[in-house]
Amino acid sequence: HVQLVESGGGSVQAGGSLRLSCAASGQSISVYSMGWFRQAPGKDREGVAVLYRSGSTWYADSVKGRFTISQDNARTTLYLQMNSLKPEDSAMYSCTADRDGRNCRYPTARNYWGQGTQVTVS
Repeated sequence: HVQLVESGGGSVQAGGSLRLSCAASGQSISVYSMGWFRQAPGKDREGVAVLYRSGSTWYADSVKGRFTISQDNARTTLYLQMNSLKPEDSAMYSCTADRDGRNCRYPTARNYWGQGTQVTVS
């Protein structure tokens, strides 16, 4: 099993920055790909960024050039640096992990999830 705990959300003005963290623990966490999703009220959950275990990354077009996904050297904490934030970035952000990197873009029932952290941009 894998446990994921997000932190770092909050309220910020448009143009500001936040850094989200996702602390991961559990068996063989280093072999998991990890990603960030977000969901705003009344909207579908959408993928934001993925860090594959190979080290390659994927970003949604809406956040390219503004958000950066990264991980610490021990591969136990996933980060999402969010710059130039816009009101439309407001959402509950959740991190996910799966051994199959494809499931970090197209989640299945197998994915592990954190509880989420709220980001509000005004």
